[in-house]
Amino acid sequence: MTKSELKEFLDAKVIQYNHPKFLESDPIQIPHRFSKKEDVEISAFLTATIAWGNRKSIINNANRMMELLDNSPHDFVLNHKETDLDKLAGFVHRTFNDIDFIYFIRSLKNIYQNHKGLESVFAQNVNSDSMQPAISGFKKTFFELSHQTRTTKHVSDPLKGSAAKRINMFLRWMVRDNSTGVDFGLWNRISPSLLSCPLDVHSGNVARKLKLLKRKQNDAKALAELDKSLRKLDPNDPVKYDFALFGLGVFEKF
Repeated sequence: MTKSELKEFLDAKVIQYNHPKFLESDPIQIPHRFSKKEDVEISAFLTATIAWGNRKSIINNANRMMELLDNSPHDFVLNHKETDLDKLAGFVHRTFNDIDFIYFIRSLKNIYQNHKGLESVFAQNVNSDSMQPAISGFKKTFFELSHQTRTTKHVSDPLKGSAAKRINMFLRWMVRDNSTGVDFGLWNRISPSLLSCPLDVHSGNVARKLKLLKRKQNDAKALAELDKSLRKLDPNDPVKYDFALFGLGVFEKF
């Protein structure tokens, strides 16, 4: 395919998959149950954190998280007492367990009380061409409270080689406009042009078949390479192609 043919092909796939019917089988359905900004972003962050493995299991366990937070995540985060955290005991999704969940709630409280919320923490570390340094800066802030070492693995650091798939997905949800009813467009301090594709097995394999990506590992270097390719196709909204790459991989076995 020529570059123009590739763009035409992928743009058509974006239209096909950037659609509300996509929500039926995707974890993004969890934050769509809320309307208050803080409820949306907290539920989205927690859902994205456990978004690996079987999609049905992710959705079920994210639902369980919201139930444990009384289906009012912002209110629970801000106003919980230590004894309220006891009911999180026993929660587990793969390697994310109640120790991690409890720390996440404490850290989110610190972020909303002392750092003006999630958007503010991510926005303060943005540079001119990438969100990856901002993700690394967010991790430093997120773990400024006393914590067990085991919990740090649940927030990726792109500056240490990670593709940070789950946080890049969360950022896509928060930043891209909501004109199609899929992403939220809640954050206006970060430009969609800075976003990176949530690089996983599906999107990575499709990107390689389409010659958008050569590197074999799905790591930070591969993400930088894919960023460069997607920004040539659409410099203003490169991560819209996540819908095309993921859809082609998961639903069409491309």
